[in-house]
Amino acid sequence: MKRVIFLLVALLLLAACSEKEQVTPNERFKEFASIWSKQEFDQMFNMFSTETKEKITEEESIQRYEKIYNDLSIENVHISFDELTEEELDELKKEENPSVTLPFTVEMDSFAGPISFEYEATLVQELVNEEEDEYNWFVNWDAGFIHPELVDGGEIGIETIEPVRGEILDRNQIPLAINDTVYQIGIKPEDLVNPEQAKQQIADILNIKKEKIDDALSAGWVQDDLFVPIATILPTDEAYEQVMAIPGVQRKEMTGRIYPGEEATAHLVGYIGDITAEKLEELESDEYGPNDKIGIRGLESWYEERLKGKRGVKIFIKKEDSEDVVIAEKPVENGETIQLTIDINIQEKIYNSYKDDSGTTAAIDPKTGETLALVSAPAFDPNEVLYGTSGDAWDDPNDQDPSLNRFAATFAPGSVLKPITAAAGINIGTLDPEEGFEIEGKHWSKGKGWGDYQVTRVSLSNGPVDLKDALVRSDNIYFAMQALEMGSEAFIEEFKQFGFEEDFPYEYPIPASTISSTGEINDEVLLANSSYGQGELEMSALHLATAYTVFLNGGDMLKPTLLLSEDTGQIWKEDLLSEEEVKRMQSILRAVVTDGTAKRAEEESNVPIAGKTGTVELKLSAETGGAENSWFVAYPHESPDILMAMLVEETEDKESGLAIGKFVEVINQLYPEKNDE
Repeated sequence: MKRVIFLLVALLLLAACSEKEQVTPNERFKEFASIWSKQEFDQMFNMFSTETKEKITEEESIQRYEKIYNDLSIENVHISFDELTEEELDELKKEENPSVTLPFTVEMDSFAGPISFEYEATLVQELVNEEEDEYNWFVNWDAGFIHPELVDGGEIGIETIEPVRGEILDRNQIPLAINDTVYQIGIKPEDLVNPEQAKQQIADILNIKKEKIDDALSAGWVQDDLFVPIATILPTDEAYEQVMAIPGVQRKEMTGRIYPGEEATAHLVGYIGDITAEKLEELESDEYGPNDKIGIRGLESWYEERLKGKRGVKIFIKKEDSEDVVIAEKPVENGETIQLTIDINIQEKIYNSYKDDSGTTAAIDPKTGETLALVSAPAFDPNEVLYGTSGDAWDDPNDQDPSLNRFAATFAPGSVLKPITAAAGINIGTLDPEEGFEIEGKHWSKGKGWGDYQVTRVSLSNGPVDLKDALVRSDNIYFAMQALEMGSEAFIEEFKQFGFEEDFPYEYPIPASTISSTGEINDEVLLANSSYGQGELEMSALHLATAYTVFLNGGDMLKPTLLLSEDTGQIWKEDLLSEEEVKRMQSILRAVVTDGTAKRAEEESNVPIAGKTGTVELKLSAETGGAENSWFVAYPHESPDILMAMLVEETEDKESGLAIGKFVEVINQLYPEKNDE
């Protein structure tokens, strides 16, 4: 009896072990799904049924999956399925050649967005070890596992839609950078008469090398009856009519980037150009390809991400006898249109006033902080850089480097800094505007510690020198004395209150203004020179214009803005001067024009002007003088709706008051009728 019981227990244990080791369809497809989700396609093939392996090789299977998944940037693959119940599994055990159908869902991400589909997997049981009588389940695979729409044939296609680059507009919606028609000039080889002579003619007219034409015509795809592009030019280019007169030359219209402001806005707006291999690698973005354009300078570069937009992409299955079936789509996002506070009317007038001179001007609305103009002269024509046939886009007859962006640079401000020095002294109580200083002669030194160095002023005083007299006559000695009274530590601290030695709060990269090369002032001579805008102190034109808003906004300095969407009237620095002293400063800046160094503005301007002049000597050494730069920071006294900080470089051998003259030229165009006080 015991032996019978033992045998029964043994048989039951063997049966249990055998049942435990048998792989179910649920377990097998779970394994298949796991391998699939990890994109381990070589292992996936091992789970295909014999019937499937007779239709497709391992190499074909792996390559097809890898190509499709790589091309579509497939990731995050997730497969879920409806598992068989225990009852269904028990029923399968009774079948002689069992097979089972499992509905499943696939979800994955592609570069065009999510892809999902439902399909059914048929699993068949096959003998894997005859000796052990071992069976396993295998997948009857077909193209539906890639996507059900491929079951009856078809190919996966990809369509990309390039975004339209955003435009750049001025405050009145006048375009500064737009997408417009340009001409692609090309050659139809079979129509060329005397090809070598014709190619040389074309090269001469378009100002390109003949070798460039030869290279284009020798490309592998070229045929005699095809259009071969060689250059892109503007419809207004004088070369267009000439080159089109040559037999065999044709044109195609295409969309290109146009810059209506030409030289006047070149440094501000910049331009686009071909993306380099180095830049393409640096970007690590699928939004760019080797044939794309990218912002090279100015706002085109600074706002590249916003202007560029994002390309749209569509993944579809193309069928011969029916419409394409879209399986994933990412809509195109066109670039953003950017509207500036810039007024192209003012921008062009200021640029044209420079003529053959070099320099920079920042013009702002002193009540709102909006930038009305940012000018750097000389400049280049970005249209000529992109499409020009003259070959002299970067040439300048006066050797003044048109590639240099002067409004994004800093300069010694000279005497236009004196109102800021005065405000600093008044604010800390070391400068009494009504206190007079007895100053004799044109030269002054504090004493032996200065060696042979002396501060020089341009005119003698008649009696004690107070703040008004010092600003009207632009007395360097007065301000040197005031700076020494403040001391280096207080001087630096007060100038930091005006935004020196900190990042300039602006939408476009403008360098910080600096007090010295180290941010410190360690000797009295440097302190004296710094007080009237020489020494090592430097400012940008825009910061200088911004600093003068203190005198028109109750002692607060505005934050300058460039985008029309920004809030205006924001305060950058507050309480830099009292209301009473602001009114005093306004009166003094008016007197500088009526009675002082800016009389030319009073004589020539159509409207009353208030402002301050400045001349900066760029010394080559302690003993040798160098070039001179001239500044004028000014605004209409009665209706201060524009404030300009204007710099003209190398004025030492030019007419007196050149910066004033250019300012007046612009103001008189903006205010064409004479308005006397």
